[in-house]
Amino acid sequence: MRALISTIVAVSLVGCATRADEIEAAYVSPLQHESFTCKQIGLEIDRVSTRVHEVTGQQEDPADKDAVAMDVGLILFWPALFFLAGGDHEEELARLKGKYDALESAAIQSDCDIADDLEEARRVREVEAAAKIEAATVDGPTYIGAGKSTRP
Repeated sequence: MRALISTIVAVSLVGCATRADEIEAAYVSPLQHESFTCKQIGLEIDRVSTRVHEVTGQQEDPADKDAVAMDVGLILFWPALFFLAGGDHEEELARLKGKYDALESAAIQSDCDIADDLEEARRVREVEAAAKIEAATVDGPTYIGAGKSTRP
């Protein structure tokens, strides 16, 4: 019994993929883009942004599957916990987010026309993230059991 509990705890601590919105940007120096023209910065931002969206989708899939496997494993069938992880793109996503931030800084420093749009998009993302946090705090957790969803 102790071995079973130890296994469940160990798998739960290391096995879950992180949700994409919880992954922080890795630092990337904006200096590597200082020789870029505004057009080059804009093209690179488009390329990186497209890749961020692709990798975000790839990261969300294992995170969702891990959450389901964890629920099933803890409640019904503990061997399901061995199917956690796999397909985690956390490192790549952190690097891409960092590169996007560096390109944004380079656009601002170079006084590119796209800089205003980037700053506005960042403000919108921050407001949306704050609203999501507030909604989660106000709504509280949802408990699911026996086919019913209840709030405490």
